[in-house]
Amino acid sequence: MSQTQQLEDFVTQVRRDILRQVHAVNSGHPGGSLGCAEFFTALYQKIMDYDTNFNMDGKNEDLFFLSNGHISPVFYSVLARSGFFPVKELNTFRKIDSRLQGHPTTHEGLPGIRVASGSLGQGMSVAIGAAQTKKLNKDSHLVYSLHGDGELQEGQNWEAIMYAAANKVDNLISTVDLNGQQIDGSTDTVLPLGNLKDKFEAFGWDVLEIQKGNDIEAVIKGLEEAKTRTGKGKPVCILLHTVMGNGVDFMMHTHAWHGKAPNDEQLETGLSQNPETLGDY
Repeated sequence: MSQTQQLEDFVTQVRRDILRQVHAVNSGHPGGSLGCAEFFTALYQKIMDYDTNFNMDGKNEDLFFLSNGHISPVFYSVLARSGFFPVKELNTFRKIDSRLQGHPTTHEGLPGIRVASGSLGQGMSVAIGAAQTKKLNKDSHLVYSLHGDGELQEGQNWEAIMYAAANKVDNLISTVDLNGQQIDGSTDTVLPLGNLKDKFEAFGWDVLEIQKGNDIEAVIKGLEEAKTRTGKGKPVCILLHTVMGNGVDFMMHTHAWHGKAPNDEQLETGLSQNPETLGDY
């Protein structure tokens, strides 16, 4: 089996995990999670240098911060299947006393989670701080972050984006999930974002785009290209074009599944479109 097929099988299993987690508690955010399955898979199965013997310091390894914390189902699935904690723990998603809360938290000590997230707009600031810490510690590893496109309507992002460029935080790769959808509708309807490439460049960032954000090979290629642009005086931004709800036909291209769980029949339909590859939990 080719490496690409192995990664595609991993993505398929992650989609199953997302659907099953959200369905089990009739709560959660499947749309954005499904759209970012390829990104998380590429990051944790191919790109990042990390240690599953987790510690909060994160010295001498790459770090990742999820800013749009509501897409926790995809994060939990990939962390579990990458060896951070048992896959069977996905059964506890959003349940009382679970480490797998609806938005990632740190107080229960979940391996792989270094910051509570979900209050939108804050992740960029956290990632910049971590990246500057690595510079101070003379640690050559990189910091990665992920942000929703609708999240960029929060003003704190732009203060942080300006700060990162002014301070030459060039060990940071921040990705924006461009699916054009947010909880109340399309981003163009709620509050148009304009040309994000031009905006990030105007703020002093190096910007690249991944047009096929749901193609695992394209995502890997884009992330590898982003790595070559680090260390050159500018923070790096990836504009990742994805489809909300990707891989489940009735969830695709609509904000309706931003934060809605599938019923029993819809779960079976979604699972039938994503046959088991690595084993359910």
